[in-house]
Amino acid sequence: MLYKSDSFEVTFIEDAITKKSIAEFKFCVPGSVNKLSQQTLQECGVAFAELSKRDDIQGMVFTSDKDHFIIGADIFEFLPTFDLPQEQLTQWIKNATDVFDALEDLPFPTVSAVNGMALGGGCEWVLATDYRVASDDVKIGLPEVRLGIMPGFGGTVRLPRIIGADNAMTWITTGKEHKAKPALAVGALDSVVAKDKLYSSSIKVLEQAIDGKLDWQTKRAQKLAPLAMNKLEQGMSFATAQGMVFGKTKGHYPSPLMAIKTLKAAANSERTEAMAIENANFAALAKTDEAAAQVGIFLADQYLKNKARKQAKTSTTDIKQAAVVGAGIMGGGIAYQSAYKGTPIIMKDIAQSALDLGMGEASKLLGKQVERGRMKLDKMVKTLSSIKPTLNDSDLNTANIVVEAVVENPKVKQAVLAKLEQDMPEGTVLTSNTSTIQIDELASALTKPENFCGMHFFNPVHRMPLVEIIRGKDTSDETIGAVVDYALKLGKSPIVVNDCPGFFVNRVLFPYFAGFNQLVVEGANFAKVDKVMENIFGWPMGPGYLLDVVGLDTANHCTGVMAAGFPERMAIQEKDPVALFANNNRFGQKNSAGFYQYVPDRKGRPQKKNDPAAIELLNSICDSEKEFSKQEIIDRCMIPMLNEVLLCLQEDIIASPQEADMALIYGIGFPPFRGGAFRYLDQVGLANFVATADKYADLGAIYQVSDLTRQWAEQGRKFYQVEGV
Repeated sequence: MLYKSDSFEVTFIEDAITKKSIAEFKFCVPGSVNKLSQQTLQECGVAFAELSKRDDIQGMVFTSDKDHFIIGADIFEFLPTFDLPQEQLTQWIKNATDVFDALEDLPFPTVSAVNGMALGGGCEWVLATDYRVASDDVKIGLPEVRLGIMPGFGGTVRLPRIIGADNAMTWITTGKEHKAKPALAVGALDSVVAKDKLYSSSIKVLEQAIDGKLDWQTKRAQKLAPLAMNKLEQGMSFATAQGMVFGKTKGHYPSPLMAIKTLKAAANSERTEAMAIENANFAALAKTDEAAAQVGIFLADQYLKNKARKQAKTSTTDIKQAAVVGAGIMGGGIAYQSAYKGTPIIMKDIAQSALDLGMGEASKLLGKQVERGRMKLDKMVKTLSSIKPTLNDSDLNTANIVVEAVVENPKVKQAVLAKLEQDMPEGTVLTSNTSTIQIDELASALTKPENFCGMHFFNPVHRMPLVEIIRGKDTSDETIGAVVDYALKLGKSPIVVNDCPGFFVNRVLFPYFAGFNQLVVEGANFAKVDKVMENIFGWPMGPGYLLDVVGLDTANHCTGVMAAGFPERMAIQEKDPVALFANNNRFGQKNSAGFYQYVPDRKGRPQKKNDPAAIELLNSICDSEKEFSKQEIIDRCMIPMLNEVLLCLQEDIIASPQEADMALIYGIGFPPFRGGAFRYLDQVGLANFVATADKYADLGAIYQVSDLTRQWAEQGRKFYQVEGV
């Protein structure tokens, strides 16, 4: 044994394998995966100092005792360091990168035998070795931008010197994982072999380096030198990358831009100076609100997953067969998702045309998977055959869970649910895919409401990660556990909420729409409002565009439901642009006319354009056009939503800030760089929010804060006292 710690051990490889004096540095971090903790890095630094002094080591291979090489740094442990003053944070990150430099400077050739995943710090580790041999199942990459930061263990220095600046900027700014063969093609890996050949192939590479058949010194020197690009090439490369990133992020996400800035600043520097630039820029980035928000999303997502897994374990229902009642686009989407993820499903309707539409939707979605190379044709056929379309009620008897997805009408839903309950076997879980109708209202038609809850899918089902699971007053924990389990089987992020009109997501969305409508009635140009909410606040769609996508007829119907549920705050307005358009058969994208008109592009996707007819119609109820400041537009739209989010927490509709924030991000695209509603309120300051809301209090109840919100503001309440908690 050359060296041993809790996280790794270093031993000589037996002579039976090689005649060289090759040491194996094996990661064996306690737990199911290898992660880089501060202790692990510190111990590696000590080990490298000792090992570099030995004259009996000719080469070293780095291996893992687990299914994955290293999945990255331990974010839960490293996170508190982000609160250090920037100077201390810079020194801390330098201490970490010194360990990677010590690895790179070992006085003998090194090889990483990469298996499974090598992400983040794991990827940076293998970049510091001289050679990288990988198994054919490897996924490698630098996903740090997804956390609002950038590679901090030398990734911005080594990767461009190994695969070129253009490729490196693509890897770093997108944060994507890369499979073995594409990584080999750009030079990130030196060899890809079958999994059972990984160890022996890595040893063979080391033997060749030791024998001088591979020039490891020159290969290493390339990583220590400035980038091999002239100034003209640098200018074109970095400017192009900055333009592309800014076009995609609109400047809201500083991490990919900072990564490019770092590569550019270090392009003509040797390793020491280049690493110092990375250290300083990483520390600056880690102190931003965007980093706090995106790290917070990661931690909140982990919180959701852990909570959902615990809830799913409370279920004794083994869901082997699902059913959806009500076909069409939504039913077909649910059927596709269930079949694609491995749970056979029955799709029931009373009309053959609806079944044909549903099967057509499922077939189309599966066909796209084949076109993109993500599924083979025989797998598509098998998956499609696990969806059983039927007109017969008796076919539902084998289902363990039934999702009702008929028209959004309480009387129709009640009749369908009552019939299903009457016919289905004991123990079958019954759910309703409703977006606004209260679960207790629907449950009043049932004799066993404890077996029933809401299961609100978001459209399009295959893309939207959120499923709202709505607990009625009589819903049992067993039912909730079973539905959470099914949602997890579908690959979704389930969030359990308590019952009220609109539940959580739609309840807070419609005050946002109401604020927008009121602005338009007062003379705001809706297209300008959309641009502010997209380009400045960061929504993927402005409120007018989103209403068109939702469907103005659907939105108008939901407005009525919300008004009945919350008559003080959400009463129907005399002048309502949504109702005006819906009553004039302008339903949005579904019939190509709403706030905008829609024309298909070359791929058949609807593209919005300004429509003079929409302006003319609005002029019948709206004041003359008036200019509003960008901040006023943001305040007028966001205060109603944030007020309602606060009320939902206060009324126990949503259980925690983490669940609220993730529901908004996953359900309606709340800007991730803002971290969600509660993270945004923390950054603005609750007292500042209340003061701003008070300026608009005369506009109506949706702008008036609750007494508890005012009390929280006076107390200096923060919703995230500690990151992710």
